[in-house]
Amino acid sequence: MRSTVKPFKKILIINRGEIAVRAIRACRELGISVGVIYSRADVHSLPVKLADEAFFMEGESDISAYLDQQKIVDVARTHRYDAVYPGYGFLAENSSFAALCAERGIAFIGPSAAVLHSLGDKVEAKRIARKVGAPLVPGEDREVPDDKDARDSARKIGYPIVVKASGGGGGRGIRVVMKEAFLLKSVKEAQREAKLAFHNPGVYIEKFIENPRHVEFQILGDRYGNVIHLGERDCSVQRRHQKLIEEAPSTVLTEEMRQKIGAYAIAMAREVGLVGVATVEFLVDRQQNYFFIEVNPRIQVEHGVTELICGIDLVKWQIRVAQGEKLSLRQKDIVLRGHAIECRINSEDPLSEFAVSTGVIEQYLPPGGTGVRVCGGIFVGQEVSSQFDTLLLKLMVWDETRAKAIERMRRALGECIIEGVKTTLPFHRTVMDNRNFQKGDVDTDFIPKNKISLQIRKNAEKMRQPSLLNDQVESIRYREIALIAASVYKNLKREMGTAGNGGSNAWVTSARKDQM
Repeated sequence: MRSTVKPFKKILIINRGEIAVRAIRACRELGISVGVIYSRADVHSLPVKLADEAFFMEGESDISAYLDQQKIVDVARTHRYDAVYPGYGFLAENSSFAALCAERGIAFIGPSAAVLHSLGDKVEAKRIARKVGAPLVPGEDREVPDDKDARDSARKIGYPIVVKASGGGGGRGIRVVMKEAFLLKSVKEAQREAKLAFHNPGVYIEKFIENPRHVEFQILGDRYGNVIHLGERDCSVQRRHQKLIEEAPSTVLTEEMRQKIGAYAIAMAREVGLVGVATVEFLVDRQQNYFFIEVNPRIQVEHGVTELICGIDLVKWQIRVAQGEKLSLRQKDIVLRGHAIECRINSEDPLSEFAVSTGVIEQYLPPGGTGVRVCGGIFVGQEVSSQFDTLLLKLMVWDETRAKAIERMRRALGECIIEGVKTTLPFHRTVMDNRNFQKGDVDTDFIPKNKISLQIRKNAEKMRQPSLLNDQVESIRYREIALIAASVYKNLKREMGTAGNGGSNAWVTSARKDQM
């Protein structure tokens, strides 16, 4: 196919927070004018301040402002935007929205509607993986139609099993079932959650792989059939199936495994004609068997750690391939250098089962220095509500080795200050100090297995000890000064040959205050 490039002049970002700021910066460096949409809650947000244009979207709720497909397309057409950038979440994997953009002559910076439909549906993605020969977790390649089928499928697969939403990701619509007594309740719960999160109640069943590593491959493709992978990320440190720490590369993969799994990921992308970025995800068990689980056909929250080890700007390449550029990179050009770690700093209380924390950010001091990257959109005075995702910022570090990267992250976490809401900062500090994490001994059960919550509580108690110690020191110091003052007073009385002189008592009292 002949290369046809039509550079974008204006891009409308249809997201908020960290990813909106990230996309604005990429557009600026590419010389592209940028606009954003915003809800009432985001009127004072950083994306609104940074963009060339900002469009208020009124809706029934703040979230609905980012989901009104027709209104977004109307804004883009009225103000002559060439393309929309969806980021992650909201409409990023919505095939009907991608189709609407195509109908109205607006470029959707992401895979086509057909690709989103194929890869976004977990059951269909499993069929594609099977077609290219990728190893699959034992399970059914179809949605559960009724209770009887759920029971029959689970018995056939063998407990423990996991119920998963067909049309979503991000840890939602997932239930682990250890025995049949809990099956139907879990299926119903997963269906309800999937319907709320993805407007699709479909679920499927597969074998539950106990204590695996979660490894994902970053894919990039253009419209001329060129597809490459940029190595893998390890996302095993999770709570409730949602990632908290990501690193690249993974310590569990050998070079041979990397080449084989990467080849499967590329084959899947080629099979559907992927244009843009996607992440192909796998589980790796203790015996180093690996199994395909799903594809996320969009930019991932954790894409930055891949950028740090590859030196490639993924958001810029999303834009470039969307406007028709051919990939100038080949697989042999991709060299993984050093090690990168990302900590998701969320507005959650790790001592209360990661419950959402709301409030106003009263103080914010981001860390800095060599090898430190902070991506976020927060500011002092910002109100943090429970309406949106809890992500406040992404703290990333790079260094030559994993051990050095961990030390750099420990330093960066120590510098980071966010006050006004509870955050996951104590969690991350505790994990970086954990010996098993430092050895690379992690899996998806890492948090309970290592009693991280208990350790966070102990650390919090230790943090309170210095103040008690200071009180004790002050008390001792006070007594020492009092004894010194009494001795001075006693000597003074002896020298002056007086006893009980009021002037001398006044002098001693004054001396004590000065020394305190």
